[in-house]
Amino acid sequence: MNKKGCEILNILLLEPYISQRVLSEKSGYSLGTVNKTIKALIQNGYINHSVALTSKAYNEFKEKKPTRAIILAAGFGMRMVPINTETTKGLIEVNGEVLIERTIRQLHEVGITEIYVVVGFMKEQYEYLIDEFGVELIVNSEYATKNNLHSIKLAVDHLENAYIIPCDIWCRENPFSKYELYSWYMVSDLVDDESSVRVNRKMELVSVQKKLGGNSMVGICYLVKEDAEIVKQKIIELSKNCYYDDAFWEEALYKKDRMIVVAKVVHSVDVVEINTYEQLRELDSDSNQLKTDAIDVICNALDVKNDEISNISVLKKGMTNRSFLFECKDKKYIMRIPGEGTDQLINRQEEAEVYNCIRDKNICDDIAYINPDNGYKITEFLEGARVCDPLDEDDIKKCMKCLRNFHQKKLKVDHDFDLFGQIEFYEKLWNGKSSVYRDYLKTKKNVLDLKEYVQKNIEVKTLTHIDAVPDNFLFVEKDGKEDIRLIDWEYAGMQDPHVDIAMFCIYSLYDKSQVDHLIDIYFEDECKQGIRIKIYCYIAIAGLLWSNWCEYKRTLGIEFGEYSLRQYRYAKEYYRIVQEELKKLKKQ
Repeated sequence: MNKKGCEILNILLLEPYISQRVLSEKSGYSLGTVNKTIKALIQNGYINHSVALTSKAYNEFKEKKPTRAIILAAGFGMRMVPINTETTKGLIEVNGEVLIERTIRQLHEVGITEIYVVVGFMKEQYEYLIDEFGVELIVNSEYATKNNLHSIKLAVDHLENAYIIPCDIWCRENPFSKYELYSWYMVSDLVDDESSVRVNRKMELVSVQKKLGGNSMVGICYLVKEDAEIVKQKIIELSKNCYYDDAFWEEALYKKDRMIVVAKVVHSVDVVEINTYEQLRELDSDSNQLKTDAIDVICNALDVKNDEISNISVLKKGMTNRSFLFECKDKKYIMRIPGEGTDQLINRQEEAEVYNCIRDKNICDDIAYINPDNGYKITEFLEGARVCDPLDEDDIKKCMKCLRNFHQKKLKVDHDFDLFGQIEFYEKLWNGKSSVYRDYLKTKKNVLDLKEYVQKNIEVKTLTHIDAVPDNFLFVEKDGKEDIRLIDWEYAGMQDPHVDIAMFCIYSLYDKSQVDHLIDIYFEDECKQGIRIKIYCYIAIAGLLWSNWCEYKRTLGIEFGEYSLRQYRYAKEYYRIVQEELKKLKKQ
């Protein structure tokens, strides 16, 4: 039975047959199509000559009746900054109603009470749904590193006759039904450059290249038994391949260049995906979630009203913080919000002290506001800025000159950055767990053995950035000239300035020849061998330091892939290099 036949049957199920004209009006099909469809339904035994449903039709409705739903609510919802710093996106309020609660009530209205909610980020906030609505929570512990294909994998045994629903969808009218006869995927009539599908004349969902415009993908889907089994096997297959770690679950709906399910098209005003602060404000300007701490801070710091803050957009999530761009009073700003576990890692009082030290010295970005208690920071946006390319010779020469000039200022603050103390500190944050590396204790002992050599070869201590990596050097145009600003001073403190050279190297994932070349650039080809070996020591020490940092973040569900592994390798390899270089020195 095709889609047209199913829709005619649905109409006949709900009310007795009056005339083909009435069926045409209710279905939206022409009289000719209705006439043809009725004949086919009679021929196939779904209706009799009186246009009444047969037992075969009723059995079809029974077999394909919706029985359950899966709501996907595990993700960060990164584009919802700053809301997602306080509330996960499924729990935002729209018109006085919690988004996921509205979806659950709509499911209950059509008799669906078997509901699975896949959670991850801020999973504890969803716990009340168990008692309030009788749902079952499924925890995706990999939500930070894998996309929702892996969320749906955890619920593959519940796909039969099930609705699959994103948690961030607001539906004006109930999109669910007591009866379904075929599988479908919901798209809207809105043209979206980011969509990967479009609806053809046959109501099929065919692939389209991004940026060419397709139908906006709403994400709600219904799967009957036979299609659910196909999708289940596809999900299991795809999830075994790390290539699909970042894939959306819809990948499992495709067969070659089209989906195996047909399109269900809705008006864009009737079904809204709430991905951003701006979208929520457009839908409900009085939503409680618009009144976040971050927005209040902006209002107070810049002396503006909530509605004067516009064009909020998320910036790339950093290793430590979340940040978003916004406009107000014809200027652009960036607000930084500390990320998960940051309060354990960074002393915000000390960070504020650093910014007070370097303020007005044309070294850092322009600070409009910083809170030494919670780490909230507002900076003026540097239009047209770009970060350093660590593989570009000209870039790294300019950055090393900038770094050298900063070090030569010999600025002072009242706190140190203790490399070895931080190694121990990050290790303690593992809460008694062993390292994931089997030879960690040996590696740690070797790194600690470098302490004596380092201390003997420190010539001076000054304010040191500690996180002087390529991404923190911003190239900007100012008054027709190129200017370089060094940003993100969270870890800065008194230390040997040569530590900054090591940090630049390991973040850039440099090999030894690249390391030596950078050292030569910084010292203008006048680096003493003893100092060079000391920098090798710092590379080993910093490698273990950031490896331990990554291990702590890992306990919070945050992975850094190759970066964390390479840092540990630096600890081992550069300890070995130091030993080799010291042997050479003894022979001289």
